[in-house]
Amino acid sequence: MQALILVGGHGTRLRPITLTLPKPIIPLVDRPFLRYMIDWLGRHGVDDIVMACGFRPDDIRAVLGDGVPGGPRLRYVEEPEPLGTAGAIKHAEDLLDDRFFALNGDVLTDLDLTALLDRHDSAGARATLALHPVDDPSAYGLVRRKPDGEITGFLEKPDPAEIDTDEVNAGVYVLEKEILAMVPAGTDFSIER
Repeated sequence: MQALILVGGHGTRLRPITLTLPKPIIPLVDRPFLRYMIDWLGRHGVDDIVMACGFRPDDIRAVLGDGVPGGPRLRYVEEPEPLGTAGAIKHAEDLLDDRFFALNGDVLTDLDLTALLDRHDSAGARATLALHPVDDPSAYGLVRRKPDGEITGFLEKPDPAEIDTDEVNAGVYVLEKEILAMVPAGTDFSIER
């Protein structure tokens, strides 16, 4: 199985640390933050990871390299300019298999990716998004959906009167490559919009 990790952001909320060190490789306890995600992906059968880089890609590559023995292979693609979530995935299209995980590079979770993939298969979906309940979705943005699970909309930073669910985007997707035909190349394009 393959995964693409979106690591293009500037980490502005962590400045001044991120002025010289990209958020995905900031040390967390005993290793770079992103190493936790790489290990987690490996435990769920991912053996090839594409890093969609934007900000300071050489620093990320220097710290993570091509992977560790026994772990997933790491490859890199650099965005020429910020392309948004879907635009960055589209930019890496030539490196992607027919089905892959796509993940925000700042996710620290123990989500059961194997169960998410099984749900994707059983639904016959082309795109599956992991959701997570939170007490206050106004800090994250909420995801609206039908009872059968079909997503009907995303609402970023909702006003308290607009909150009608506690589910937010967990930043983890299962995607069939065919959906990238809907994304224009070289354009800032968002999955959430």
